[in-house]
Amino acid sequence: MENKNRYYNLLKEDNGQHNEIDLGEKIGLNEEETMEIISQLLSEHRIEYEENKACNYRVLKKPNKKNGR
Repeated sequence: MENKNRYYNLLKEDNGQHNEIDLGEKIGLNEEETMEIISQLLSEHRIEYEENKACNYRVLKKPNKKNGR
């Protein structure tokens, strides 16, 4: 869980500058671990697949709760 949050925050900060595997390696994850975390984040709708510069995933914005939705 800690690695998932670290990866998510790094992905958000990186803004597509590095590919998803390199980002995982920055925090000590191998490719398999990185892809597992990506799979979890996709299923939680926290990220989506999109060719975004060097990275193929982008962080989804949280819905605005001010509008009563």
